[in-house]
Amino acid sequence: MSKRVLIVKTSSMGDVLHTLPALTDAKRAIADIKFDWVVEEAFAQIPQWHDAVDQVIPVAIRRWRKNWFRRDIRCERQQFYTKLRERSYDYVIDAQGLIKSAFLVTRKARGIKHGFDRHSIREPIASLFYDVTHAVAKQQHAVERIRQLLAAALGYQYTGYGDYQIADHFLSQLASNNDQYLVFLHATTRDNKHWSEAYWRQLIQCVGEHGLTIKLPWGAPHEHERAMRLAHGFKHVEVLPKLTLSEVAVVLAGSKAVISVDTGLSHLTAALDRPNITLYGPTDPGLIGGYGQHQYVLKSVDNQMNSITAQDVLIQLQQQQLL
Repeated sequence: MSKRVLIVKTSSMGDVLHTLPALTDAKRAIADIKFDWVVEEAFAQIPQWHDAVDQVIPVAIRRWRKNWFRRDIRCERQQFYTKLRERSYDYVIDAQGLIKSAFLVTRKARGIKHGFDRHSIREPIASLFYDVTHAVAKQQHAVERIRQLLAAALGYQYTGYGDYQIADHFLSQLASNNDQYLVFLHATTRDNKHWSEAYWRQLIQCVGEHGLTIKLPWGAPHEHERAMRLAHGFKHVEVLPKLTLSEVAVVLAGSKAVISVDTGLSHLTAALDRPNITLYGPTDPGLIGGYGQHQYVLKSVDNQMNSITAQDVLIQLQQQQLL
């Protein structure tokens, strides 16, 4: 009988993507293993891209907490818990490591519960909800921490660099034409992680002189407005229609390279093994930055995004032979 494991990793986009290499390790070590995965509804597409995942169980903690006691929300929670408890698992592994994941999800699942120990976790109280805890050093990339957690819980060893194993899923969906383009990921959630629109436009102009087109994805209406401002007056720039996460992944997979701020889609680019230059201001790329092949970092010297210039990015593109 195959081993069945429940993964609890609910958010954010980057965190969910960072879990995929651990599943690849486990699948290589235990051929008959199958994973179910509890994940926030906004990111439910991501686990489906990995062939080790059998069932995705969406959860809506972010949405529920706004109206926790409303009748329809209570009904949704009950339906979620009914779904969660349909199966009994050999292992329940909480890779989120937060009180909310441990208390609201992990403790309700059926199976032996594994997680980080109190010294390895951001919220030590969460470790009280696990049957078995594992020591995993904090000062390493999130991908490596999750790989170590699953290896310790499931009893195998792994070697080498982590493999997301999702790139082929999207490469097979690409059109046959060979048009080369760059993708500019200009949208992020925090104001201090945004790059100046003036710098984006300077870079757009420089790239146009090299004969490449640029695609601008967006999610929210204000991001669409920014994309339209960035593209204004440039014939080589395409503002994409509103796309699903899977559709954005296809666009990224077909790109020659990506320029991004610190955002979830930057981690998706890394997972797809596309060359990516990510601009960092106040955030530290060391432990949660892009993990993958051909990932390049431009970090400001003073934690201010606008100390990185368009010329800095252009030089990096030229040095990596991406123009």
